[in-house]
Amino acid sequence: VQLVESGGGMVQPGGSLRLSCTASGFTFSSYDMSWVRQAPGKGPEWVSGINTGSGITAYADSVKGRFTISRDNAKNTLYLQMNSLKPEDTALYYCARHVAGTWRHDYWGQGTQVTVSS
Repeated sequence: VQLVESGGGMVQPGGSLRLSCTASGFTFSSYDMSWVRQAPGKGPEWVSGINTGSGITAYADSVKGRFTISRDNAKNTLYLQMNSLKPEDTALYYCARHVAGTWRHDYWGQGTQVTVSS
């Protein structure tokens, strides 16, 4: 199982970024997926999740209305569109695979850094 995130960077408050997570080594379309972030000095925070068929999505209150999760099962890729970014969104963002049928995660990528600063 391999998960590789990309798309992070530095952006000013109010800006946008689109994160991608390319999956390999397993049948991507069969697994629910999530984005998790970890800010410096803090524990991991679940950000958003999506089911296998993209029919169900969920968001943390802190990002609801600003972030959109999506997936392309044909490309084995998970996305996170982040708009109206705030300094408190600064973190290392990971994609994570769910243990089948649960909200627990069993594999994570190496993360991509998002820094929101003026």
